[in-house]
Amino acid sequence: MKQVTGNNKVRPKAAVVNLDRKEELYKAYMPFLHHGGLFLPTRSNFRLGQTLSLMLNLMDEPETIPVQAHVVWITPERAHGQRVAGIGVQFTEEHALLRDKIEHYLSDQLDSEHPTHTF
Repeated sequence: MKQVTGNNKVRPKAAVVNLDRKEELYKAYMPFLHHGGLFLPTRSNFRLGQTLSLMLNLMDEPETIPVQAHVVWITPERAHGQRVAGIGVQFTEEHALLRDKIEHYLSDQLDSEHPTHTF
């Protein structure tokens, strides 16, 4: 997955997120968030509660999925345990069905104990 990019002065209003491999989707998915969410590797600065517009290219979906999300998790650079720096975004209620679509793709891995970007 490509990192979400931006600079410290201008926050991206939109970001393209490519999750076309099941392994990447598994590592990024945050099932414990209400309506679901994703972890996005980035070194850019974001603030909790910040709203992002994402253009999600998901697995073999024929079209890009526009998603509104809020930053609910921040993993800073040099985090304990050599975690990947980035942000966790929670889907808004309008995109709650996206959670079901992602869980369909990950149905055989949801109970896995393999590490993710957040656990």
